[in-house]
Amino acid sequence: MHGTIDPANILERPGPDRMAALDPAFGQRFLVTIDTEEEFDWSAPFSREADKVTAAGRIADFQTFCESRGVVPLWLVDWPIANSPEAAAILRPAAAAGKADIGLHLHPWVNPPFEEDVSQFNSFAGNLPAALEREKFARLHRAIEHNLGVCPTVYRAGRYGAGPATARLLRDMGYAIDSSVRAHFDYSQDDGGPDYHAHPLSPYWLDNHEMLLELPVTTVFTGALHGLGPKLFPLAARVPKLPGLLARTRLLERISLTPEGIPIGDALRAVDAAVAQRVPALVFSFHSPSLGVGHTPYVRSEADLARFYDWWDTMLGHLAKRGVAPASVADLLRAAHLA
Repeated sequence: MHGTIDPANILERPGPDRMAALDPAFGQRFLVTIDTEEEFDWSAPFSREADKVTAAGRIADFQTFCESRGVVPLWLVDWPIANSPEAAAILRPAAAAGKADIGLHLHPWVNPPFEEDVSQFNSFAGNLPAALEREKFARLHRAIEHNLGVCPTVYRAGRYGAGPATARLLRDMGYAIDSSVRAHFDYSQDDGGPDYHAHPLSPYWLDNHEMLLELPVTTVFTGALHGLGPKLFPLAARVPKLPGLLARTRLLERISLTPEGIPIGDALRAVDAAVAQRVPALVFSFHSPSLGVGHTPYVRSEADLARFYDWWDTMLGHLAKRGVAPASVADLLRAAHLA
C-alpha cells in the first residue's frame, strides 16, 4: 500500500508494477459485455436526435439466453437506455436477482448536459472539458440508480473514449472497474480518439491502492508473428492491403472477441490464442442494437440474427471445452482482491 491514491491516465500504457495478480483459483474465465445503447446510423454524423431504443425489448432475449447457459452478462447502459421503461422492466429484476450486472456507458452526444458541439472529436467523452465529462457521467449514474435500482461500479466510455481525467472521475465516483481500453486499437489518427495499440490484454490497476481495475476488451494477435503484433501491426496498417495479406497467410492477424464482423472460426482461433497466452479474463463485447434486425451493419435480417445466436452457442461450447468458465463482475473483483 502507498500513501496516496494516485489514479493513472488511462491513455498511458501501464508499467509492470500495475499488472493485477488474480487469485490462482480464478484460472482463465470470460465475461460477456454489451454496450447497451440507442440505435443510430453508423455511417452518418453523430446526432442528438438519434436516440431511439426500439430494440430495447430484445434485451430480454439475450438475457434469457445467458441465464440458460449460466452466464451473467454485463450490460453497460447509456442515457437513452437508462431512461427507457422497457429496458428497465428487463434489466432491473435481472440485476436484483444477481442474473445480470449493470455498468455505465457514456455517449456524450445524447447525454445531457448539452454544452459541447456535436462532432467526431467530442464523441469521445475523454476529449471534453473535465467538468463537462464529470457532469454528464454523474447525471447518467443517477439515472441508472433511480431507474434500474443499481449503483453501477463498472464503466466503459462510448467509442472507448477515455481521457486524461477519466480515472480520477471514476475513483471519485467510487467505481471499481474501467473497461474503456480496447487493447491493440488506435483511434487517434482518424478520429482524435485514444491510442491503445500497446496496452496489455490482462487486467491492471489504475491506482496505487489497487481499488480501480482496468479490464481491457480482448483483441488478440494470432499467427507466426503474433509476438510482434503490437509493434508490427500499426506499421502494416499504413500499407494498403498489407494487413489482409498478413491475415490470409496466417503470419499476423488481429482478432477481436465479438460476434460483430468476426466469423466464428476466427473467433475460436482467437480464444485458443488467448488461452495459450494465458490471458486471465477474456472480455467479449458487442452492441445491444445487434439484438434486433436492421440497427447495425452486423444484423440486417432474421437469418443474420439466427447466425448471431448460433455464433454464441458455438463459442460457449468451445469455451467450456477449453475449461474457460464464465465470470461475473463480483467474481473478477474477488479474484483481484484475494491475490
